Amino acid sequence: MKKNSIKIAMYLNYFVFAILLNSVGIVILKSQKNYGVNEIQASILEAFKDLPIAIVSFLIASFLPRIGYKKAMLIGLGLVTFACISMYFGNSFDTAKLLFATVGISFALIKVSVYSLIGTITENQKEHNSLMSSIEGVFMIGIALAYFLFPAFNSETNADTWLNVYLLLAFISLLSFGFLFFAKFENQTQIPGVDLADDFRQMFKLFAKLLTIVFVISAFLFVMIEQGIMTWLPTFNDKVLHLPENISIMMASILAVSLAVGRLIAGQITKKINWIWVLVFCIISAMLIVLFVLPKTVGLKVTNINSLSDIPLIGFAFPLVGLFIAPIYPLLNSVILSALPKKLHSSMTGLIVVFSALGGTIGSRIIGWLFMNEGPENAFYFTLIPMTLLLVSFFILKKLTSKNEI
Repeated sequence: MKKNSIKIAMYLNYFVFAILLNSVGIVILKSQKNYGVNEIQASILEAFKDLPIAIVSFLIASFLPRIGYKKAMLIGLGLVTFACISMYFGNSFDTAKLLFATVGISFALIKVSVYSLIGTITENQKEHNSLMSSIEGVFMIGIALAYFLFPAFNSETNADTWLNVYLLLAFISLLSFGFLFFAKFENQTQIPGVDLADDFRQMFKLFAKLLTIVFVISAFLFVMIEQGIMTWLPTFNDKVLHLPENISIMMASILAVSLAVGRLIAGQITKKINWIWVLVFCIISAMLIVLFVLPKTVGLKVTNINSLSDIPLIGFAFPLVGLFIAPIYPLLNSVILSALPKKLHSSMTGLIVVFSALGGTIGSRIIGWLFMNEGPENAFYFTLIPMTLLLVSFFILKKLTSKNEI
């Protein structure tokens, strides 16, 4: 098995899907302006993205090793290329729903494959932690690029020019397809079970363990926080800070960049510091930002904003919450996968993706509801609730993993 080829393929695929998946916040903002939908109607796009991820991951996670991770990733890239072209020609809210449903299905194939492959090319938990954090860091770099890519194609005089970005994304997807197709590596993952029924039994047996239950709740809570903030930050910038549309989108890139930096740094820190102390420091820091920085951002008065340089420094502060929540997701995933034999990584990844998708959908819907009913200036304060629950879950996970619960 050629580890470098596998790593490059994983990085490239995650980069492509980072742009597509996390453009949902941008498309939500564009849908309100171009397609005449309100906040709650627009938030359904998150469900069209995340529910297919959850459903497909649950159905195929255990079966995926049988068809091969490489083949699964090729199918995902092919579907996404078609979806991008359809969005360009469709140009409607319904086409946007179709786009994110297809992206969700495809990402389920990609994520289960990538997470399962990590276990085959790492030798211990520290290596696993490091590679997982690095891959998730590359994912965040792709997200950051999306916040500059879409404004580059946007025009205040022509409402449809932003759709040209999907022709570029279709081309990038085809390039990724080509690299993966010619990449030389073989799947050596141990195939679980003897049949499909046994595969599903393995997944449900995992879910019956207390460690697994605490973990999936933790993953659910984290993604609720991350996706809730990331999806609605462009709208927050538009409606609370009253920034121009392109500036609102580009400002959201600060969150993505801080997430990328946080995960890449965590990949190095966890080689020397135990994961529990890294996570405790991160979640407490994030809570302090919400408590003390967000109020100053909400109270910020901005006028005559024509570029990022015109925004007062405090306006950049709240998105830095990403720097501290960044390490949480990859480290949680690494902790649980490292506790399992490699033959069960695909089944466990299925559960990870299912509950992550549900957390993203519910988080976005809740924040969307809060934006409409409590006001956009108050919505993000409610993230303190899942943050507090997440802090408690870290110590429970530490206790259970030290006992080798699984």
